[in-house]
Amino acid sequence: MERAENLARLEDVEEINISNTNYLVYLSFHRDLYKAIETYATGKLLDIGCGNKPYESWTKGRVSEYIGCDIIQSSSNKVDVLCEANNISLESTSFHTVLSTQVIEHVEDHQGLVNEAYRLLKKDGYFILSGPMYWNLHEEPYDFFRFTKHGFRYILEKAGFEVCEIVSNGGAWATLGQVINHTFEFRNPNAHKVARGIKYLFRKLRLQILVNRVFSYLDAKDLNAINTMNYVVVARKK
Repeated sequence: MERAENLARLEDVEEINISNTNYLVYLSFHRDLYKAIETYATGKLLDIGCGNKPYESWTKGRVSEYIGCDIIQSSSNKVDVLCEANNISLESTSFHTVLSTQVIEHVEDHQGLVNEAYRLLKKDGYFILSGPMYWNLHEEPYDFFRFTKHGFRYILEKAGFEVCEIVSNGGAWATLGQVINHTFEFRNPNAHKVARGIKYLFRKLRLQILVNRVFSYLDAKDLNAINTMNYVVVARKK
């Protein structure tokens, strides 16, 4: 089965607000990803699985060049190099930074993606990587893996990287709130009319805003990353 061209992709990070169903994951993910880019991104950067390059604006003034590769062209035609993530036709040791956000779970050969990042980086270059531990099935059937922090460390060290930091994006409270939002958001035509009615009221009353406020507050007061939604990982090529 061929992957669909011009799939809709995130374009503007500023669009995520308290009324967004996915607010709880983006609240911590964007904060931690921005910090990683601010701290480590430099020089010539490659974005593997770039889509519409939603985080390019965060690299302004930090990198000298921003190149994006993806397996298909994005909805806004921002992909510079069309290729598979484990077979990128670019010169070895030609980048100071490699970025790959929320892509690795969609790559059958995830170790190949990590190995390519290592090959393409200059010595002491940084790989900024993110991916989910909890998330619903999406872009099926191209949704293959979920990663713990130990899984990320394993595949990065296997490629030769030194892991600098692994940051959990949200704790157990935020994850619970996100599950609630997802459960009420998903539409099931075979559901009983009572369940459909409850879901309808949840959406009509925009109760995801209440969920977002309550569970982000609880997560800040009682952070436990044993059940997290996502990770931002930074590794250095030794």
